[in-house]
Amino acid sequence: MSKILFTKEDIINLKKNVNILRVSERSITYTDEFKRLFIEEYTSGKLPREIFAENGFDINIIGLKRIEQSAARWKTLYDKDGILGLDDSRKRTSGRPRSRELSKEEIIERQEAKIKLLESQVELLKKLDVTERLLINKSKNLKTSDIFKLIHITIKENKFKNLTGYFCELLAVSRSGFYNYINSKENRIAREKNDLKAKNIILKAFNRRGYKKGSRSIKMILENEFNTVYSLKKIQRIMKKYNIICPHRKANPYKQMAKATKEHRTFPNILERNFKQEIPGKVLLTDITYLPYK
Repeated sequence: MSKILFTKEDIINLKKNVNILRVSERSITYTDEFKRLFIEEYTSGKLPREIFAENGFDINIIGLKRIEQSAARWKTLYDKDGILGLDDSRKRTSGRPRSRELSKEEIIERQEAKIKLLESQVELLKKLDVTERLLINKSKNLKTSDIFKLIHITIKENKFKNLTGYFCELLAVSRSGFYNYINSKENRIAREKNDLKAKNIILKAFNRRGYKKGSRSIKMILENEFNTVYSLKKIQRIMKKYNIICPHRKANPYKQMAKATKEHRTFPNILERNFKQEIPGKVLLTDITYLPYK
């Protein structure tokens, strides 16, 4: 616990933060939701000071030492008991055993509440089981960015909390990579705009003079006629992304026929100009007459 005491004005300002459950002159009690959020962002690479500042805490009032102590305490609890270790145990234990026995109505009420809780847990497990199967089936043969998008949509549609790490582990992708994907949304939008601009320019060269061209021809036309320099790799990427296909030249049917009938073959020189043979009729000589034609 820090030795810094909060003033009445500090206490009033701190109570306005939704992430604070209680605050006194000497201590602050944070909500369980903020603790989970802190661990999730801390494991993704953020500093404790950044997390507190982004969630509306005044660093000057709280003090860096109190932030570091809270971060160390929560990290120890998380490493020991997981996400459940972050819950405030004071909510479950009063410290004093109940002196009176419960009435029948209270027992029934508690049992009914327990049944409802168990039913809710079963429904959640069923929902998770179905979600797991869908995620695994959909993630086959997908790029990593598409898997990140799939996880994001699944969490958003089903309103899952604290399951990001589990889904990333389930689909064998990096959790930090997932958060980088979420935070780089603006960069992806800007990249998509640039790709669309490049696509329009490439299509002009692609349809130039009424016939379709390959990536090398497009590169030369862009440089010579449009004063635009794109690398061959970028042109091929844009063509693949937007399904710009150059038709392949068909095979020459006459060449195929000649190959099938084995015309114009070259035979090995077996005789080697040894025309004089001891056995008559072993080697026959002939000549080729050339007939001129138009």
